[in-house]
Amino acid sequence: MGLKQKQTQIRQKAYFEQQLQNRLSYLSGKAVEASKIDKDPLVKKMKARIRAVDSRLRLMAANEKKTAEIAKIKADRAAAPKEKAAAEAKKPKKAAEEGKGKKPKGEKKAAAPKTQEGGKSPKEAEAPKPVQE
Repeated sequence: MGLKQKQTQIRQKAYFEQQLQNRLSYLSGKAVEASKIDKDPLVKKMKARIRAVDSRLRLMAANEKKTAEIAKIKADRAAAPKEKAAAEAKKPKKAAEEGKGKKPKGEKKAAAPKTQEGGKSPKEAEAPKPVQE
């Protein structure tokens, strides 16, 4: 994800944390019990928003890490073919050796048309007889 979106998420997190602090100070100024503060709907909402932003930031960091790893792998692969090509040129190919041991298959002969009884070929036997008028 873009840097702009990451910065936006960081600003939102700071905003929600400030809102949460304001609400907590307001409730503590009214002498509300700690158990009731945790159950306050606005406090719950701000904590949920902070968790959501944290989750998004964590996903962005994981995505950046994965992208960096992929870029590193691609760079390694781009450098590797030069070394591999030299190593493969020295080694004999196994496929060529295996091919020598096999015998080529002989060509199949075309089968002669079978004749039915009476000396007629199958095509003549199947052909419809002309109708005489």
